[in-house]
Amino acid sequence: MGVKEHYEHHLGDFYSWMVGDFETKQQEHQLFLEANQLFPRSTKMALDLGAGHGIQSVSLARLGYTVIAIDFNRQLLSELELNKRQFAITGINDDIRRVREYADPQPEAIICWGDTLTHLESSESARQFIINCCGILADNGKLILAFRDYSTELVGDNRFIPVKSDDTKILTCCLDYETDKVRVTDLLHVKTANGWQQKVGSYYKVRLAPKDIVATIVECGLAVTFNEVVNRMVTIIAVKQ
Repeated sequence: MGVKEHYEHHLGDFYSWMVGDFETKQQEHQLFLEANQLFPRSTKMALDLGAGHGIQSVSLARLGYTVIAIDFNRQLLSELELNKRQFAITGINDDIRRVREYADPQPEAIICWGDTLTHLESSESARQFIINCCGILADNGKLILAFRDYSTELVGDNRFIPVKSDDTKILTCCLDYETDKVRVTDLLHVKTANGWQQKVGSYYKVRLAPKDIVATIVECGLAVTFNEVVNRMVTIIAVKQ
């Protein structure tokens, strides 16, 4: 399946369970934003690209941003509507590659979190996406990216990653590496009245080299102020000078 189809027919059904308690994750993310001084200073507009069920959107809104939350999965956007409560968040069902359509009012923060960047079809598509994001940022605006580094290939049994389990669900992820992509297979076992049932879905992610992402950001005239691994994801903050 393609990425969108994988979420619609498989991953979207248990994505929120996989991520964990919403309030806890949202508070963790908000603390990260606060620690890195990501407060609104000019337009107070923020784009959350690949917003999911709203962890990043709510965190941005709590800091004082008006947020446009974009995602291609209607189910997750429905959950976002419940999670946003009274905050100034507008959920939009769209493709994040159309980010230039959301240049007015000009955002001073653009966030693409949770491995969304690797959902794009190629490294060139990711490069163009970053160029588009940088192009619509307000002066002194900030770009925040977080994605998994698949540049080092896992082999043998290391390809099988236990993601989460409880009394009723067990989720395991299997990675199969190709030249420029990795095939991700989500194996979900669900306990039912008739015993355990297996649900399987797979899709591709692009293998992005962190140094190439940084190089593109710098080419666009942004200064990288943060580049570390946070919760096993390459996390980058850059400022438009």
